[in-house]
Amino acid sequence: MAGFTGGCLCGAVRYEVSVDPVRMARCHCDDCRKGSGATFATNVFVPAEAFKVTGEFATYESKTDAGNTMTRAFCPKCGSPVFGYSSAGGGVMRAIRAGSIDDASFVKPSIEVFTKRMLACTVVDPSTQKFEEMPPPPPPR
Repeated sequence: MAGFTGGCLCGAVRYEVSVDPVRMARCHCDDCRKGSGATFATNVFVPAEAFKVTGEFATYESKTDAGNTMTRAFCPKCGSPVFGYSSAGGGVMRAIRAGSIDDASFVKPSIEVFTKRMLACTVVDPSTQKFEEMPPPPPPR
């Protein structure tokens, strides 16, 4: 695949990724649900150095259940969530929201995290690995 592109709904924020994802995950935590406006968030993880963003974006920081700081980046014009990163692991990874990817046909999460908070109406892929809480972050490439 060798990378992908994406951006927000209005096009003011755009990004390019020059490598394939390290991990793809669905998160069922309360913060991801609220931040995405959906029953879970699907995130595609890439090394920060392979992620190039253009345009002005705003950020929102919050504490995770593990005590880390999660920074979420979104478009200040249309409000679309685009990417985020955690203070865990030194912020070397970017978690890109799958809904912001131009051609997301390659997205197939292999793990589900915070399944203890999963809504009863959520249908999950039986082939994904499930974690009641957050597993260790993926290693950088």
